Amino acid sequence: MSLLAPGVIERDVGPIVAHYREHGFARIEGVASQESLEQLRARSRAIMRGEITYDGLFFQLDTTTGAYDDLEFARGWEGPSENYRKIEKLEKDPLFCAWLRNPFFERIVRAVIPDEVAIYRAILMTKAARGGTVLPWHQDAGKFWGLDRDPPIQIWTALDDASEAAGCVEVFPGSHVRGLVSPLGGLVPAPFVQAQNADAHALKVPARAGDVIVLHNHLWHRSGVNTTDHTRRGFSVCYMSAATRCMRKKRAPRVFARAFP
Repeated sequence: MSLLAPGVIERDVGPIVAHYREHGFARIEGVASQESLEQLRARSRAIMRGEITYDGLFFQLDTTTGAYDDLEFARGWEGPSENYRKIEKLEKDPLFCAWLRNPFFERIVRAVIPDEVAIYRAILMTKAARGGTVLPWHQDAGKFWGLDRDPPIQIWTALDDASEAAGCVEVFPGSHVRGLVSPLGGLVPAPFVQAQNADAHALKVPARAGDVIVLHNHLWHRSGVNTTDHTRRGFSVCYMSAATRCMRKKRAPRVFARAFP
């Protein structure tokens, strides 16, 4: 199977990395081949339905209200459903692992991380048809992540069309240069959102199936609900230096898979 669309591997990653450094994100059109998209979508459905299983996958069902505060945590697998909002540790799946290790991604990531590269997380984010949950402004870093340093880059692949109506990614361009709002990271508190007038600076980044969005982990970003009749799935991979260490104390520190063996 050809993972990448024709001609992708020859693309110059210099302008992509430059845009990411300046604005905190970069959108790249037409990266995945149609064959790989079809297989990744089929694999997503099979994992959600429990037809394919791996030990240690993390599952979180979506809300029925669309409100972030109504999300329930630590429930895990709750039976076959295509309404799972989040599935983590997909580096365990050979198909998803092959995609996150494709040579085009490797060229982008190695331009940002000069040493050995590991995977912090490989995660499927889904908004079902006429569903999904509002994800407020947030930063994907900080003490909440339990690491000795913040990862610098993540790459999000649209497995389906992610139009504005479907709850596409929205970004606050340039917000990454100010670093973390708080040491904890995660959701941006409302007073900071108001102080920075973030809503007025929001830029919607719609994507067609096969497009890719490169994101800096400190970039403020968010998404809304899916108001279309079609599922909106995105596969996001966070890359970091393999020297990064897990700082958690209550359980054994995590060991992270290498991205590009």
